[in-house]
Amino acid sequence: MTAAAHAAGPNPLSQTDVSPLPRSPGGHELSAPDPARWAPGRIVVVRHGATEWSRNRRHTGRTDLALEPDGETEARSVGERLGKLRPALVLSSPLRRALDTCLLAGFGAQVQVSDLLLEMDYGEYEGLTTAEVRQSRPGWDLFVDGCPGGESIEDVGARADAFIERLTADPGLAGKDVLVFAHGHVLRVMAARWAGLAPADARRFVLGSGSSGVLGWEHEWTTISGWNC
Repeated sequence: MTAAAHAAGPNPLSQTDVSPLPRSPGGHELSAPDPARWAPGRIVVVRHGATEWSRNRRHTGRTDLALEPDGETEARSVGERLGKLRPALVLSSPLRRALDTCLLAGFGAQVQVSDLLLEMDYGEYEGLTTAEVRQSRPGWDLFVDGCPGGESIEDVGARADAFIERLTADPGLAGKDVLVFAHGHVLRVMAARWAGLAPADARRFVLGSGSSGVLGWEHEWTTISGWNC
């Protein structure tokens, strides 16, 4: 399946270089998408189905786990819910849990991968639960403290900004739907950034395994048109 995904061809979103964006007085990149550059369309985001670690609430960043059987069932349910969607572009994280969800949902034939959609790098906390991290680091907050040897939430925000910027700068996507398969934290940060919020506000956008959301527009305003669908 991974080979089939890569065979779909290269795309500019597979590049991982992140250019600085304008910052607000508070220090966060808060530049919102410009509707004049991209007529109203939707970005439909899907979190992958359940894995052993996600079920146990272990931080799963770059570890390439397979879906659990019930995660495969969740992925097929995504296909049932989104079966009428005709996206102009389908993008996925290169990690197998996201790609397998895409394939089982019925969108594998057109998927392209993007490293910008990789899950947050949890560094030394990979595979640990929040409770386990707090045994050695009381009061640890992922959205404030980040992960030693990995990424901060601002790092993930920069990747989300770069991803959104490249989509909204593509005139070929004007008014069309884009479908994205990725991971919990990176998609939560993407939702926060789409709404013009700081990356740390991703804490407000919990997204369950096999669930989807819709980043859309109303007039010139970016909206969260659906979440945990």
